[in-house]
Amino acid sequence: MAGLTESVAEAPGGIDASVERSNSGKPIPLTDEFRERSIDLRDRGWMTELPAGISCYELDLRGTAIRRLPDDLRVRFRLDLEGCRWLEKLPDDLRVGSLILRDCTALVSLPKGLRVNFLDLRGCTSLVGWPADLDIRVGRLSIAGCRRITELPGGIGRLSQLDVSDCASLTALPEGLEIASTLELAGSGLASLPASMVGVNLRWHGVVIDERIAFRPESIAVSEVLDEPNAERRRVLLERVGLERFLTEAGAEVLDEDTDAGGRRSLLRVSITNDEDLVAVLVHCPSTGGRYLLRVPPTMRTCRQAIAWTAGFDDPDDYRPLVEA
Repeated sequence: MAGLTESVAEAPGGIDASVERSNSGKPIPLTDEFRERSIDLRDRGWMTELPAGISCYELDLRGTAIRRLPDDLRVRFRLDLEGCRWLEKLPDDLRVGSLILRDCTALVSLPKGLRVNFLDLRGCTSLVGWPADLDIRVGRLSIAGCRRITELPGGIGRLSQLDVSDCASLTALPEGLEIASTLELAGSGLASLPASMVGVNLRWHGVVIDERIAFRPESIAVSEVLDEPNAERRRVLLERVGLERFLTEAGAEVLDEDTDAGGRRSLLRVSITNDEDLVAVLVHCPSTGGRYLLRVPPTMRTCRQAIAWTAGFDDPDDYRPLVEA
């Protein structure tokens, strides 16, 4: 890895005594100390590869430009690759206690033989599938925001926690899967749970919910939203009911009306006890003819002010679009 050694020597602070150049210009070999201790290489944006022979307790590579890891890499406890947006490949048969791959947006697949206790894949938007022999040992799995994932591996068996929020393409969980603690499913495509998960603790944006709220939102009455004393739970109920249905059935007050290129616009308000008013502007798209409800701050008083706010303008007089689409 002469190329790596040279680039490290030129970089501020180097990588570690075990891969910097000595005063003689020769690479210092990996030592037993290097093989045993934790290694922190975070935020070295110039680093694209590592030397072979690394074996340590913990390795932190957050924010580096690493594209792939050495085949003989050994990390016993924690391997953190959060924000490594160029990472394309992990070594086969990787075994580590905690593997953090959050926001590794170039990663398409996981390696065969992967064995972990905790696996964080949040924001891995290119990930499309799983190795057949993936082994997660009664730990935590997060695939939040992995929009291309359509299924989980059938052999997982039992997990402590599972987060599938914003996995819109995931419509079912495998039969036999058990969750000991919590399942976070806000924004997922799940419409039901397998029999093995009946009674699991459900969360929506971290808020405790039940299967009715998760899978039968049509059963939620608007009065239930208005009467809910807990603000966080009320916001979840409102999200599940949907803004348009809520405003219609709650008898929203019309604060203002005007017209634009799409037709009539309306600014609507519903007062909520012990919370801020819910205010939204109803607009029509001139190109598609569709109706859109946009929630805006409760301080809005006119349609024009509300639309300007959605475009990022605090002063509606500064918002002068040539064409509104």
